[in-house]
Amino acid sequence: MLKSLFNPSPIWYPQGLACIRIFVGALVFYHGLEIFQPSVMETYFTWEIFGAPAARFWVYFGKTSEFLAGISLMLGLFTRLGALAMIGVLSYVTFFVGQGRFWYEEQHSFLFVLFGVLFLFTGPGTWSLDNRLFKKKA
Repeated sequence: MLKSLFNPSPIWYPQGLACIRIFVGALVFYHGLEIFQPSVMETYFTWEIFGAPAARFWVYFGKTSEFLAGISLMLGLFTRLGALAMIGVLSYVTFFVGQGRFWYEEQHSFLFVLFGVLFLFTGPGTWSLDNRLFKKKA
């Protein structure tokens, strides 16, 4: 057991990646569920950054993107598209809404950006609909 901790080879790599993908997807999905809570959505419009005329559209667009990206990641369906949506929306939250303070106040949203980059590069891992639907047959 101790020997495997010092071995540079991956341990349970595709399954571990899939577990992380599913868990991160559930968290992003949970954030996106706010789109179905009108009182919560209304509080966003009191924020100074969302004072522009098109702000209502962009807030709903962002929350819808979070909701769909979460579903995408949980199911492992169109994983890279879900990852791109997550990267885009949460980068905006980190660098514009949070004024780029990813090292302190906006760590939460920035970590989702990093997870999005991870899944963009690695794909879904195992236990995904992408694998079942798009994997080349040998």
